[in-house]
Amino acid sequence: METERRRQLLLAALAIVLALVVYQAWPRTSATPAAASNQRRAASPATAGTSGTNAKAANPPGTPSAPDVHLEALEAERPKPGPADRNLFRFKPKAPPPPPPSATKPVEAAPVAPVPTGPPPPPPVPPITLKFIGFADPGAGKAKIAVLTDGLGPPVSAAEGQVVFGRYRILKIGVESIEMAYLDGRGRQTIRLTGS
Repeated sequence: METERRRQLLLAALAIVLALVVYQAWPRTSATPAAASNQRRAASPATAGTSGTNAKAANPPGTPSAPDVHLEALEAERPKPGPADRNLFRFKPKAPPPPPPSATKPVEAAPVAPVPTGPPPPPPVPPITLKFIGFADPGAGKAKIAVLTDGLGPPVSAAEGQVVFGRYRILKIGVESIEMAYLDGRGRQTIRLTGS
């Protein structure tokens, strides 16, 4: 029991020492203000009439002073911009003027093609959403077997001309892709080998 208490006291002392070390290592803000980026310092309005030595005594080196502003320069008249030909496209040659419209030929409107009316066309065939994940080549004289998946169930394998998933027919099996279509021959599509 006493060893347990001794252990707890030792852990508490270690925690206090660790807290003191972290406190000492923690970065602190500087007590002195950072130097101004403008090295010139102007005399404050209260000490503007005094000499340089008195101004330094009245304004100690650690305190900020007001900048020197020349209001007369702000109110002085500025030169007006002269007339200039501002052409944003001055480096490009001028385009030739358009030919004048001929008074003898009236402009004819382009003929409008008639819009066919009738029943709307059938909707497009949806794409085949199967993935070609591999193939097996049993050897010379035997047909290649493609392995396909729809992402929902187990993979299915079939040879050229066979029906897959009850809706599609494999037309041709290549090394990097297969050609498939719906059972009625519509929607012929090439599916590339994805490997997964």
